[in-house]
Amino acid sequence: MAQTIEVQVPDIGDFEDVEVIELLVKPGDRIEIEQSLITVESDKASMEIPSEAAGIVQELRVKVGDRVRKGSVVVTLQAGDAAAAAAASSTAAAPAPAPAPAAAPALAPAPGPAPAAAQPQASTAPVPAPAPSAAGAAPAAGTGGELEIDVPDIGDFAEVEVIELLVKPGDMVEVEQGLITVESDKASMEIPSAAAGRVKSLLVKVGDRVSKGSPLAVLESAGSGGQPAAAAPAPAPQSASASAPGPAPAPAPASMQYAAPDPSAPVADPAVARASTGAGGSVAPSTSAGGNGAPAAPAAAVAGDDAHVVKPHASPSVRKFARELGVDLSRVRGSGPRQRVTHDDVRAYVKGAVASAMAPAQAAPAAAAVPSDAGASLGLAAWPKVDFAKFGPVERQARARIKKLSAANLHRNWVMIPHVTNHEDADITSLEAFRVQINRELEKSGTKVTMLAFLVKACVAALQKFPEFNASLDGDELVLKRYYHIGFAADTPNGLMVPVIRDADRKGVVEIARETAELAKKARDGKLSPGEMQGGTFSISSLGGIGGTYFTPIINAPEVAILGVCRSVMRPTWDESTGSFVPRLILPLSLSWDHRVVDGAAAARFNSMLAQLLADFRRAMI
Repeated sequence: MAQTIEVQVPDIGDFEDVEVIELLVKPGDRIEIEQSLITVESDKASMEIPSEAAGIVQELRVKVGDRVRKGSVVVTLQAGDAAAAAAASSTAAAPAPAPAPAAAPALAPAPGPAPAAAQPQASTAPVPAPAPSAAGAAPAAGTGGELEIDVPDIGDFAEVEVIELLVKPGDMVEVEQGLITVESDKASMEIPSAAAGRVKSLLVKVGDRVSKGSPLAVLESAGSGGQPAAAAPAPAPQSASASAPGPAPAPAPASMQYAAPDPSAPVADPAVARASTGAGGSVAPSTSAGGNGAPAAPAAAVAGDDAHVVKPHASPSVRKFARELGVDLSRVRGSGPRQRVTHDDVRAYVKGAVASAMAPAQAAPAAAAVPSDAGASLGLAAWPKVDFAKFGPVERQARARIKKLSAANLHRNWVMIPHVTNHEDADITSLEAFRVQINRELEKSGTKVTMLAFLVKACVAALQKFPEFNASLDGDELVLKRYYHIGFAADTPNGLMVPVIRDADRKGVVEIARETAELAKKARDGKLSPGEMQGGTFSISSLGGIGGTYFTPIINAPEVAILGVCRSVMRPTWDESTGSFVPRLILPLSLSWDHRVVDGAAAARFNSMLAQLLADFRRAMI
């Protein structure tokens, strides 16, 4: 018989009133035991709250922005008798003060080896949190004063990737100081040192995958035998095995992401953060909660080389995004709650970095804290604020919605894409004569063939010959498209719009001319649907008869190339056969391409092929 179960927030250590920042399920979802329901965030860490029962979500009792604590109801589940019994058993067995989360146990230093006579007393005392020394520090064979630091128990995670090295050979480290940062599918966590000393060598590098017991580093002992003694593995297993079986801990967060406090906080904050969090930022058991669990020894705030341990407040997905772009998050100003760095903050930093590279050399260094959009974080002078009205009459107009959207997209594309532009002249004398002849024949049908229709067909032929121009980047992969949807820029009263001609390879010049005319009219009338502007693989921006010679069109992401076309002009051209100059109609071409995908030689060949096709369109049939 189905039963309704209320799933509550388990013991999450000494944190109260943590904020809900993400909902991971919705009503109707079927969930399993230990499946994450929500993500909450304290001042120093974010964590996922798992379900203690399996079933179907009936109702979410929280929303983003709510604050919850131990005992707060998260969701109600509809579960069968078996699931209800399991949930009830789990709830009844949970003690008030739970140890550290299962997926990331608190890595508190062991109390040190106890005398044999004292071990019977340990059987009645609360079991301390597992020390990292149980698997974290072992003397290197034959070295005496050297210790090998291994990966401690990190829960049910195996083969996690090393994404950051926090120390280097020669650094002095303290107990519980972070050595590396690893990342699983859901969380990033720091792996702390089980002993103090000087780093002799690092045994891992960025990109390696590690598990429990993997060697991380070799430390030279700090001089006394105190630290190695504190890391001795004997006492913790003995007291754990000798103690009476205690109640099982309440389901704890399956993962937790460490996030250091704001860099503007006092210097002592990193030590506090390491003292209150275990591996991966998991909350260590509080000694005030009945003494269940050993307190994490606070690491002293270390100046100099240890300053890099303090990291910005950012989620794992933001950190991954920053790594892909090569951005140092410590230099990014966070605009989220408690100055948390968001995806938009990273994008703004990249845009500013590109602008900074193009700024004059005498640009003023960053000295004052001003908004990030003013470029202060990049060392740029603040954007000038001018009262234009004091110089003469002015009029203010709101920008059209289309222009604002286009501006944002164009700015992003210009900043994010490494543009390179090649120029070429195409002799269209014969093609123009053919176009005029075709229009005479089609006069009664009402269809007018423009040069744009021929350009579309020529581009399709070139794209088939050079498929890398008909592609998109998706992370580290190149997506080669086997269809040819050509977009073209249409000038409208509200700004440029880019409708798309689908399957241009299957259509003739006359059909393309008819379709471009229809789409351009719909764009001018404001009747163009979003679907008619999506799916393009290559774009053409033609100035037609407006004028100009060459320009640099901005690539329309996620495409990798765009062709700019200006007004054709009659020019004298040397004719080898007659030994004289002859007038020829020349069409200027400007091809912009993404240097991450296309190289200069391919771009030159693409442009050359376009010029050949336009000079003799019979080649398009070959």
